Amino acid sequence: MTLALVLAALLAVAAVVVVALPFLRDPEPSSDTLDELDEEERRRLEQLEARDRSLAALKELEFDHRTGAISDEDYRTLVGPLRREVARTLQELGDGAGSSEDRSREGRPTGGRTS
Repeated sequence: MTLALVLAALLAVAAVVVVALPFLRDPEPSSDTLDELDEEERRRLEQLEARDRSLAALKELEFDHRTGAISDEDYRTLVGPLRREVARTLQELGDGAGSSEDRSREGRPTGGRTS
């Protein structure tokens, strides 16, 4: 009976070691260096971070207003500049595509009918 318990315990320990072994090893990366960002990628990343910060601040302000932590008057005072900041960052992100002449014509009436 004791021999069976010892064998069962050894089998259980062996099973735990076999299952845990992949988690105990240090991974060996093929390359441990990060690629450097060029100037355009770095600028785009900074714009994305600015957009995220602006949207998070606006979301937090709206949450605080809804929960009553900020009065209506304070909300009206703070929401305008935050919305302008969000619009500015979104516009900067949109400016990355197309030429400046194409963007300046977008959304303008042509004077003719489109139908």
